[in-house]
Amino acid sequence: MSEIHLNDIIIRPVVTEKTNAQMETSGVYTFEVDRRANKMRIKEAIETLFEVTVQKVHTSVMPAKMGRRQRKRFIRKSEWKKAIVTLAPGQSIDLFSV
Repeated sequence: MSEIHLNDIIIRPVVTEKTNAQMETSGVYTFEVDRRANKMRIKEAIETLFEVTVQKVHTSVMPAKMGRRQRKRFIRKSEWKKAIVTLAPGQSIDLFSV
């Protein structure tokens, strides 16, 4: 198994109404991450890239979305891994700064 570079672990932030509310109120951020990354590597990548202190990391694999065309089943969207990261109090990540 090849080693994953820290820049390749974080794919994108997950931006929904629920994640925006969590960002503003409790300092919890959600990211789509590489499927091979574990919690320690995700924590290390977030701390290095955004220069913050991470308290907790929860991960889950989101299931594939199935579609149907007449009687045949096919995969509309493949499964992906989600990381929910809790930062230390008073810290934040500015995701949309240009």
